[in-house]
Amino acid sequence: MIDAAAFCEEAVRKLRADVPGRAIVAASGGIDSTTAALLTERALGERARAIFVDTGLLRAHEVETVSGFFRASGLAFQVLPAADRFFAALDGVTEPEEKRRRIGETFIRLFEAEADRFGTDRLVQGTIAPDWIESGGALRDTIKTHHNVGGVPKDSRLVLVEPLRDLYKDEVRAVARELRIPASDRQPFPGPGLAVRVNGPVTPDRVRRARVANAIVEEEVERAVAAGALKRPWQYFAVLLPVRTVGVTGDNRVFGEAVSVRIVDSIDAMTAVAMDVPRELLARIAERVTRELTQEVVRVLYDVTDKPPATIEWE
Repeated sequence: MIDAAAFCEEAVRKLRADVPGRAIVAASGGIDSTTAALLTERALGERARAIFVDTGLLRAHEVETVSGFFRASGLAFQVLPAADRFFAALDGVTEPEEKRRRIGETFIRLFEAEADRFGTDRLVQGTIAPDWIESGGALRDTIKTHHNVGGVPKDSRLVLVEPLRDLYKDEVRAVARELRIPASDRQPFPGPGLAVRVNGPVTPDRVRRARVANAIVEEEVERAVAAGALKRPWQYFAVLLPVRTVGVTGDNRVFGEAVSVRIVDSIDAMTAVAMDVPRELLARIAERVTRELTQEVVRVLYDVTDKPPATIEWE
């Protein structure tokens, strides 16, 4: 098990060596980037600036939630609204790897502009071992391109600084606890956001449907956990599928989309097991999703596939 205190001390020392001047930090609100941001702030003080990008691809109330999380963690940050840029970059794109590459490039172009304004060429990211392992390279196959690795354009003028690069998720959480980051066990949320939970075209309307369904899954799972009916999962979310399916509303035939629910347990995100969950929980999720998205989503499925052979996220 990692010695979290010793790791923090060494990470701060290395950050000071790697960043002679200023640095901006890509801070998504996840535990990885928040840990990297706090280590950077500890190392550099006011020479560090954390930037949280509102991509328009976030979960319900994510900007407010993340802002509160950062404040509770004692992190200085700024919010950068950029939804129009991301939807424009994803217009007409359905291939998962291309989505990730375009999202990665859009992030980098935004950070390049912010770095210029802040007078630096250093970008700190919360990249961890599964990110670069799954992104491939050398003798490794590409499982999926992580936007913060394979999505970084080759002509970027930023120098990447990755203090968590060799850690796995459980080790990052140990470091987060050492830094006294609240809610250090919060579930992971992918950097590309709901873009990789909207299979097929990424439009504001489809993202809205995925956001509603995702919020329902989170609320119902957390309610079941609080009631003692379910062990806390590693990750739990909804995926909007690129299929049309027949449903019934009242006496009328409707033709809508389908949602798949994913609830998994894991330790380090390298492997995962689809959880057995109470039938009552799935029924509540299905009822709420089809009611709150009436005539838009008419079918709810449950994904029982482990990792491997599947990945945790669908794209």
